[in-house]
Amino acid sequence: MTLRIERILDRKHTTLRLIGRMCSEHLAELKSLIEDCSPAVVLDLDEITLVDVDSVNFLRECLAKGIELRHCPPYICEWMDREHDREG
Repeated sequence: MTLRIERILDRKHTTLRLIGRMCSEHLAELKSLIEDCSPAVVLDLDEITLVDVDSVNFLRECLAKGIELRHCPPYICEWMDREHDREG
């Protein structure tokens, strides 16, 4: 399974619902979608099943830019924290 991206629009923001496996080959497309949907973008990670280190670092960058991560699986949150600690 690859990454599927669903765009959900409401009056306040655009939610990009990510489904499946997220890896480095998907990041360019995802960055482009985020730019198109700015300024109010939310990433819904409820149905993410697998990520790689590049995706984890990308999600950390999203957080730093103020992009909300909804339903982030605990293993991804922990991995982001570990990557942050490694840099610090």
